[in-house]
Amino acid sequence: MQDTAHHPPSRLATPSTLADWIRLEQASGVGCRTAHLLLGAFGSPGAILRAGYAALAAQVPAATAAALCAPISPELAQLLDVTANWLAQPQHHILTLHDAGYPALLRHIPDPPLLLYIKGRRELLDAPMVAVVGSRNASTQGRANAEGFSRALSEAGLCVVSGLALGIDTAAHEGALRGAASTIAVIGTGIDRVYPARNRALAHRIAEEGCIVSEYALGTPPVAGNFPRRNRIISGMTAGVLVIEAAAQSGSLITAQLAAEQGRDVFALPGSIHSALAKGCHQLIREGARLVETVDEVLEAMHLSPLARQPAHAAPAGNEALLDALGHDPVEPDELLACMDGDAAMLAGELLALELAGLVERLPGGRVQRVVRMA
Repeated sequence: MQDTAHHPPSRLATPSTLADWIRLEQASGVGCRTAHLLLGAFGSPGAILRAGYAALAAQVPAATAAALCAPISPELAQLLDVTANWLAQPQHHILTLHDAGYPALLRHIPDPPLLLYIKGRRELLDAPMVAVVGSRNASTQGRANAEGFSRALSEAGLCVVSGLALGIDTAAHEGALRGAASTIAVIGTGIDRVYPARNRALAHRIAEEGCIVSEYALGTPPVAGNFPRRNRIISGMTAGVLVIEAAAQSGSLITAQLAAEQGRDVFALPGSIHSALAKGCHQLIREGARLVETVDEVLEAMHLSPLARQPAHAAPAGNEALLDALGHDPVEPDELLACMDGDAAMLAGELLALELAGLVERLPGGRVQRVVRMA
């Protein structure tokens, strides 16, 4: 897949270009991977839609090329109208992948969403963030831990990201709302839907005091497969993920796995060996997650993390050895790993910090290259 992350950031999309993004995303046969391939080949949704069947068929299957060349259907026209009306409301925003306000960390995951629908305080997407996730069927102690940790993290200046689910997510949002940095809810439905319905009042409060984020088009109902997929956004926007409680087979473990693959810090609270809700956290700890028992331990690690403490485009400290190892020619990450201390997750985090600082460029095919700035 070709890398589209380095398209020059633009101002917010105009209505016509936003319609192009929605048409691309809604085209039959176009998923996230295909969309990124096409953006890498043609540069923008408008260019894709104007490319013509022959040029498109050279990149994607014939049926997908035909869908991209098809006229706007009545259903799509209605969606475009509904979206325009929604966007005209106060505190309603849509960011495209090429907009300057798109979250910097999220832009650099392997499959960033093409569109982010946002309701509430859009400026929170520029804040340092930490995710707090866990079981829907949380224990009383787990909910208390999630509320207490999230409130303290928020008071310390870290915006808490979670998924608006029952249990740990709910407690995390409620705790973070009591702190200074507030909270972001990433949902698996259209942003005009609230799921679960029991969290309707909480969702309204988050929309007023924090913000809600979705990649799904307006009207998208709760679909089981969308919720694990939204987890990549929860981990992708944040510098670290804290798992409070998780069963052995848990969606929270998916979020933690994605976080590790994305080079994020992963933290887990231990629990009783007799508790089913501790088994997932203990598994994470065995696999390398940082065992934490206090908020201070999370804060200490987060404040040391280059992803959490470095503003976008600021040069991270302590990466001279990696820059030296990069040299000046394109290199495979596996080659770097062979000559560096540390594991793949650590290397991914350091490379991402350098990339955000403008010191490293990611090339098609996964290779990376050092960027030399003239004095």
